[in-house]
Amino acid sequence: MSLEVWLAFVATAAVVLVIPGPTILLVVSYALGFGRKTALSTVAGVALGDLTAMTAAMLGLGALLATSFTVFTVLKWIGGAYLVYLGIKLWRTPIQTGPISDNDNVPQRKSLKIFLHAFAVTAMNPKSMVFFVAFVPQFMDRSGPFLPQMVTMEATFVTLASLNAIGYALLAAKARNFIRRATVQKTVNRTGGALLISAGTVTAIYSRAA
Repeated sequence: MSLEVWLAFVATAAVVLVIPGPTILLVVSYALGFGRKTALSTVAGVALGDLTAMTAAMLGLGALLATSFTVFTVLKWIGGAYLVYLGIKLWRTPIQTGPISDNDNVPQRKSLKIFLHAFAVTAMNPKSMVFFVAFVPQFMDRSGPFLPQMVTMEATFVTLASLNAIGYALLAAKARNFIRRATVQKTVNRTGGALLISAGTVTAIYSRAA
């Protein structure tokens, strides 16, 4: 892969990643709820989820999803239902009446749960794999060796996705200092919940014709 092609890939991926999607909504909601210490768990989940989805896409699963209506339908319903579930949970999150602390000591079980949620939301979205199938080949040199290009693209995309998630998580954690009133918390929770539910619904009704 030439430097020019790699730079084009970086620029395109950065634009795609900076647009908030279901994964970023989840990252922001955890940062608002538990503080900056959740950044490590969420970013690790996002990175592994993107790596899983991209590897599966590049190894052929994405092509299967694009051609097999049954597999695509099953996975899109699973992914959509999970997003709706997370949206409902966020909507119903209790309001914190006391001062919001930094929560530097997030329980280990909570960290693992946050990691698994971030991984599932990122990796279980069938549209991600279909997107990778359509996105990645534009920057590949068919006459060159496949494996080095695959490794380069995956490392680049996962790094950019991790940096993007870290940025959103830290900004959201910083914003927690301004979220003291119950009305503000309720608005944030319900807005984020509604967006996750909407994203899950769109994922569930998404068709190959879209």
